[in-house]
Amino acid sequence: MCRLSRNLLGKFCLAIMVVLAAWVWCGKLSVYSQAEAANQAGGNWLIYWYICGADLESKNGFATTDLIELTKVKLPPNVRVFILTGGADKWQNDMMKPGELGLYLYDSNGIKEIGRYEDADMGAAKTLESFLTVGKGAFADENLRLAFVFWNHGGGSVGGVCQDERTGNSLSLNDITNAFTKVYGASESNPPFEMIGFDACMMASYDTANALKGISRYMTASEEREPGNGWDYTRWVGALAHNPYMNGAELGRVICDSYMKGCREYGAADLATLSVIDISKIPALGRAYENYGIEALKLAANNAGGFFSEFGRSAQTAENYGGNNKEQGYSDMVDLGDLASRTTGLLPLTSRGLMNAVDNAVVYKVQGKYRSRGNGISGFYAYDGDRTVLEKYLEQKAVPLSQKCLYHYMLSGVFSQEAKDLVAKGISQDISTVPKVHEDDAQAQRFFPVKELEDKFVDIDSNGDAFVTLTNREMDMLSSVHCQLVYVSEKDDILLVLGSDSNIVADWDKGVFKDNFFGKWPMLNGHPVYVEITAEDDGYNLYAVPIKLNGERCNLEVAYNYKDQKYHILGARKGIDSSGMGSRNLVQLKRDDRITTIHYAMILSGNDTNPQEVEVDTFSAGDNPRVADEDVGDGLYGYFFEFVTPTGKSALSNMVQFTIQNGKITTST
Repeated sequence: MCRLSRNLLGKFCLAIMVVLAAWVWCGKLSVYSQAEAANQAGGNWLIYWYICGADLESKNGFATTDLIELTKVKLPPNVRVFILTGGADKWQNDMMKPGELGLYLYDSNGIKEIGRYEDADMGAAKTLESFLTVGKGAFADENLRLAFVFWNHGGGSVGGVCQDERTGNSLSLNDITNAFTKVYGASESNPPFEMIGFDACMMASYDTANALKGISRYMTASEEREPGNGWDYTRWVGALAHNPYMNGAELGRVICDSYMKGCREYGAADLATLSVIDISKIPALGRAYENYGIEALKLAANNAGGFFSEFGRSAQTAENYGGNNKEQGYSDMVDLGDLASRTTGLLPLTSRGLMNAVDNAVVYKVQGKYRSRGNGISGFYAYDGDRTVLEKYLEQKAVPLSQKCLYHYMLSGVFSQEAKDLVAKGISQDISTVPKVHEDDAQAQRFFPVKELEDKFVDIDSNGDAFVTLTNREMDMLSSVHCQLVYVSEKDDILLVLGSDSNIVADWDKGVFKDNFFGKWPMLNGHPVYVEITAEDDGYNLYAVPIKLNGERCNLEVAYNYKDQKYHILGARKGIDSSGMGSRNLVQLKRDDRITTIHYAMILSGNDTNPQEVEVDTFSAGDNPRVADEDVGDGLYGYFFEFVTPTGKSALSNMVQFTIQNGKITTST
């Protein structure tokens, strides 16, 4: 068998036959040697592999690594892998070239190049459609069982998948549905594909599965970001080669188990997720999801602020993916089952039905210890309140109308005609339009005027604890209350922001929120760090710590485990980019790594009120890099209560001063 290496030097396995192939990407011509097609047809499995290399390949060689994994498998004649490569500025092997598309076949004879073709955008629906068209024509066998794997970055319901590094474009859910149905058609009773998988971040959503309804029997994908190791192609393709009679669910299970094993070997299992979804259960899940949204719309119509604030608190505490904060960026994806379980009191008529429908649809899942509340299918929640993101969400045909109307109302303040019709009818059938976003709609209401809480008065009780009291109306603006800590040095004329945390004593029933400051703050190898809380759970908190790692800006991902009362460094990676794509390159710290801490600061005597990013300490990671709560030391510290709305906007209270001298804390306003 031919082995793909990083120095292939242009040698290919099959030199016996010259295959004449032409592929014009405008779709006018797609010719493949009929003799070759006849020889290749008749097998049981054909796996399409759509590899959009992007920076994962050009900077890290991850696609090359996975291709090498594939070539370690000795395939039987009835299992073949049909590969399209493109979308990268650079390839870390001598077979693939930038500036062109490569078409390859891996079968029992090894890997061979079918042809190189004029470059095309891997983030364009036409490229996907052409790949499917060529594959269908070349392997015309009614008995084939088909699988398809998307390889690249993923960005959930709005971001889509397969972002081409050169163009910045990615495939939307609409693009995927349209390409597959144009080539293969769609049939819910007899879908053409046995399994469609996403070796990409954050694609295990209801919306993705619904986009594949009638196209595939099963879907395998991750709710969370995937680490760089991705799927293990040696193990799962090898398992299929050993037992080609398995179905899509069994294949998905092998992919999940081998993926998690690889994540453990890679040191990335704690945040890993992967699930197998039975798409035949998606119609029932869709009905439950729509009913859930309709109940939410009815409540929101009567008391929008109160409903959205309570719903937002549930979404903030539910397991969500990609970070959804200022440091890491926003994916706007939340686990559907966990969200439903946290809203059983708020939405009692439909929450349990949604939970049951999720359980019925997910046939298998794996998850790390800090992703243990996930149920295998995610949904959209507008964590950052971005209207551009909302517009893209509204465009996706796979999204339930009730969810479109709900988030349109939350962000625009307009209860659309579609929402009125949906509430009146109780079903989306025969409602052919979707809400539109208008920047200056005369009907718009302001649900969350959080700026009213800017400089909110803070009091001090007899124990020296700072506290703030909120009215019911004020709490109806908020999904969470955090604290922010700053260091103030009049001598150095600087205010240094140390970050945000949920470490406050919150009583939502009484509207009283107290500080829980005890003179300590997280430090990395003894150096103070800026921290931003990203997830709150009964058993752990997750944090993002902005750093430069060997000169590259990224976030150190850290978990605080309540069981052992320790911080655990999970790795470092870049945040979600402006297009919503999650980074797959989770890096473990090494002894000689150079770390530079990043804070936000401003000059006390200056006129600027917005802290600017500054680099503070630089040091080596060392043999045992550790984060621990340590004494902040003597000095003056400022403490703010941060009030956060369901759409991610925030305001700060008046500053409370903590003066620490010889370890004793004195509180003043």
